[in-house]
Amino acid sequence: MEKSVMVVGMDDSVHSYHALEWTVQHFFTPAPEKSLFKLVIVHAKPSPVTAVGLAGPAVAGAAEVIPYVDRDLKIIAARVLDKAKEICAATEVNNVLFEAVEGDPRNVLCEAVEKHHASVLVVGSHGYGAIKRAVLGSVSDYCAHHAHCSVMIVKKPPKIKH
Repeated sequence: MEKSVMVVGMDDSVHSYHALEWTVQHFFTPAPEKSLFKLVIVHAKPSPVTAVGLAGPAVAGAAEVIPYVDRDLKIIAARVLDKAKEICAATEVNNVLFEAVEGDPRNVLCEAVEKHHASVLVVGSHGYGAIKRAVLGSVSDYCAHHAHCSVMIVKKPPKIKH
């Protein structure tokens, strides 16, 4: 029997790393080979033009910095996927596909669901309030409404005060 696909969306945040750790702990351990899912980890890398555009299109010298921004975005993408590989290796989850795809995270994750015929998409919750969500847009909210599969939003537990 072919395993269902679970896509985990990753960025360089503690929320994202927690979502992967939670997913691996709940769906792939103690016996990763017996899991019902094949794991695909996807990082959406912004395009350098978009990243520079966030500073404003009229910024003098913006075109000259694009190669440097692109290099930095590639370094971040490699760091995100390396950390994801470490999390998976620590729990002996080995049969994992890792992808870095350029684009808006909302679109990249929904397209990954389609490409891999995923039955579950997992994303972390940044815990933004209503105003930040309205301004920045919520990847998890968008995916919950547009991905053609079930979407699991993993929240980081609050810190317990003693």
